[in-house]
Amino acid sequence: MSREIVIGVTGGIAAFKTAALVSELVQSGMGVTVVMTGAARRFVGPATFRALTGRPVATQAFEPDDHPLGPHIELARRAALLCVAPATANFLAKAAHGIADDLLSTLLLSFAGPVMLAPAMNREMWSKPAVERNVAQLRDDGYLFVGPAEGWQSCREQGLGRMAEPGEIAAAIREVLDRLPA
Repeated sequence: MSREIVIGVTGGIAAFKTAALVSELVQSGMGVTVVMTGAARRFVGPATFRALTGRPVATQAFEPDDHPLGPHIELARRAALLCVAPATANFLAKAAHGIADDLLSTLLLSFAGPVMLAPAMNREMWSKPAVERNVAQLRDDGYLFVGPAEGWQSCREQGLGRMAEPGEIAAAIREVLDRLPA
C-alpha cells in the first residue's frame, strides 16, 4: 500500500511505542512523515524517526527551507491520514478546543482527511471529566479513536489509559486507508 500519512507524536512515555508503529507502517510500504512536539522530543529523539522513515522529522511551525508554504499546509495537503500516537490529555484538550500553538496542533486544524487519535495517559487522567468531555467532543467532530487499552502504566499501576499496541494502531490505519478512494 503506497499511501502518504503523517504520524504526530506528543509528549508521553508511550512515544517509545510510536517508533514500532512507524517502523511497521514504513515496512508495509507507506510513506510516513513524523511531526513531533517539543515535549515528545524529551522522550524520543527525532533521529529515531528519521532513521525509521528515511525522511526529515518536522518539529517547527516555521521551517521555510523545507516547506515554503508552511509545514502545516504542505503536510496536510500531502497526507491521506493523520494519526497522533500518543495523544496526550494536553493534545486532546487542544484538539477539542481548536488551539493551534505548535506545528502539530496547527497541522491538525489544516488537515481535511481522517484523523486517528491513540490516547495515552495515566488512568486517573483518563477518567477526569474534562478529558471525558474532550474525547466526547472529538468523537462528535468525527475524530477516530484507537484505544486506550487497559494494562501496566509507567506510574506503576494497572488501569485504562495505556496507548494501544503499535500493531493495533497500524491495523486501524490500514482499515481507514482501505476505505478511502485511491
